[in-house]
Amino acid sequence: MLAYERSEYPHLRTNGPQHGELAANGLPMIGNRLRLATLSDASAYHCRVALRELSRHEILQAVAEYDRLGQDRFLEKYGFGKARSYRLVVDGKTYDSKAIVGAAHGFLPGREPLAAADFSGGAATVGHLLSSLGFQVTQAVPGLTAGKLVVQLSALRPYRSPDGRQALYQPLALLWAVGRAHQGLARMTEWSETETTLGEFLERHGEHPRPNYPVAALYHAGLWDIAGPRPVPPAHGNAPLRWFASNQPASGLPEPVYNLVRYSGEARVAAAAAIVDKYLENVDYDAILSDAGLATAGIADDEVPAGDIIVVRSPLVEEYRRLCGIGAGASDRGARLGRPRVSVDVLRLESARRAVLLRSEGHCESPRCTGEPQDITDAGHPILEVDHIQDLAKGGLDHPEQMIALCPNCHAIKTRGCTRERLRHELFMVAGQRHQAILSR
Repeated sequence: MLAYERSEYPHLRTNGPQHGELAANGLPMIGNRLRLATLSDASAYHCRVALRELSRHEILQAVAEYDRLGQDRFLEKYGFGKARSYRLVVDGKTYDSKAIVGAAHGFLPGREPLAAADFSGGAATVGHLLSSLGFQVTQAVPGLTAGKLVVQLSALRPYRSPDGRQALYQPLALLWAVGRAHQGLARMTEWSETETTLGEFLERHGEHPRPNYPVAALYHAGLWDIAGPRPVPPAHGNAPLRWFASNQPASGLPEPVYNLVRYSGEARVAAAAAIVDKYLENVDYDAILSDAGLATAGIADDEVPAGDIIVVRSPLVEEYRRLCGIGAGASDRGARLGRPRVSVDVLRLESARRAVLLRSEGHCESPRCTGEPQDITDAGHPILEVDHIQDLAKGGLDHPEQMIALCPNCHAIKTRGCTRERLRHELFMVAGQRHQAILSR
């Protein structure tokens, strides 16, 4: 099971404080009443009947009491031990996650606090509840994060031929695998399938159809999993060719890497951008990203996790900086090459769009907003539209500082209202101020 970093990023709304009211961090309250999938064991019963009414409001009330009493007195009052696996993070401070949830239940009207024996404190209950309400949840022993993955990806040592050409086998294989994860395809594939599909992918982009080489190299770099006998031979020479032909192993991304790029939009765009920046600058990476399925709208969106995987993201400031950096890097690449870069435009736009939604915390950023929809989308997201303050045709940029999150009403005013020019000036000021406020933390 994997748990990786996630900051407060609302997907659902709460029944607690509404637009204009402040959470514990001083920013507008957002979130939603939790909807949990039915579980099969006894803890599922408690989850459905006892935890389903909790919102961010009650969780933050419990956090405030925890701060007031201190850890020891809080745990003693509610009869919980210290968290062993998962901890809640609010404003940089960590809290015993199960104890917070149990105490928060007592803040619901007509309800009592839950005892430790009343519900499970694992990933499938407390972990999912807190992360679904937009809170950051971390493991006691931190798991793989987007930042750590970028470091690993940037440390590859691709082969260089005597004439100085850098081989693209490893970067291509990684983009192929990340694309498969994004499409929800199986993590591990039989060697016959890998040999055919990855081989054809390599050949389409200028390399020989020899998937055994990048798979062996990435395995030794810690970025590929191979279900075969040990030892796996080094990547060079004829030994890996014979070994793969003889053993026909299933292989794919390591489970932590697969889960991260499968479910975290931040990690997915960060991984693709890191590979392009480091290894593909002088090739047609536009075609490569498109072929891998990594040049589509929604590439930066999170996916709903399966089973007991907890989807948590990096802290807000770290993620926001990373997303802004992806957009800036993509813009530089396109300008330098002097021609349109469709896939890079998608990476830049989707990264910037995600950053703006992160910055908005689920609320319309217009200072004139008189009321936003209280409904949510089918995916559980707030009904917001990310728009360029200045139209692209008039010099607008795909950068969070020049983009804004608006509810449908404010978006209509910005587009068609008679006061749209005055509003546009105000939106530039708001976006710039909120952008700088995050970067200065």
